[in-house]
Amino acid sequence: MNLNKDSNRIVDNSNTINKITVTFVPRLLVMILSLKFNINEKLYLRDPEETELGRKILQHGILSIHSMGFESFTFKKLAKEIGTTEASIYRYFENKHRLLLYLVDWYWSWQEYRIVFQTNNLKNGEDKLKIAIKLLADQIVDDVSTGHINEKLLYEIVMAEGAKSYLTKHVTEDNKAKFFKPYKDLCARIAGFIKEVNPGYLYSFSLSSTIIEMAQAQKFFMRNLPSLTDFGSSKNEMEIVAFLENIVFSSIRKS
Repeated sequence: MNLNKDSNRIVDNSNTINKITVTFVPRLLVMILSLKFNINEKLYLRDPEETELGRKILQHGILSIHSMGFESFTFKKLAKEIGTTEASIYRYFENKHRLLLYLVDWYWSWQEYRIVFQTNNLKNGEDKLKIAIKLLADQIVDDVSTGHINEKLLYEIVMAEGAKSYLTKHVTEDNKAKFFKPYKDLCARIAGFIKEVNPGYLYSFSLSSTIIEMAQAQKFFMRNLPSLTDFGSSKNEMEIVAFLENIVFSSIRKS
């Protein structure tokens, strides 16, 4: 991804981001982004980003899953929440698992976008890796550039419910359909940073996925099962960042 202020646009060189509109306001240094990610078309029957109802399904789907949990969530309840019919929601998604997969894929695409954006002009692999760790482990705040997606709530869904997107009997078929590509792309990008730090390191993809999963698990433990972590008392995400950096760089430099 390249940022060109003269042409008022960002050029993304990956397959993750489909559309980014950037507006620069002179002197105020304000940048307004409109993001649209390439989400697997097999996950939906109609692109929810293209209609007002579709965007409401995403927005209130996040709110509903976050408030009641994925098991209790139904399209019937969602339809009542947004003032439409259950049949209208089924015109967009075949079932609630496909909606969950869509939301999880959107989240990982957004995380990769953030990492690309903040590391694009850096030359040092160690600096890139530190930024990636911080973005994955630090607090998530809502992104104003995506009005219908609350990233803070979506992150909490991914942390608590995300594993349900692949811990299924049909995970092999879903993998063949490339439903997990955004997560794999993120792992590959971080693995690339690891290779920049130490080209001879043998376990870059394993360490990359471990960073992502550990960042999530430690934050979940910190909030809900504090005896399983050293951060239960402080509730400080930056301590998790320091912990991950210690593990990651100790491993890379030893090999």
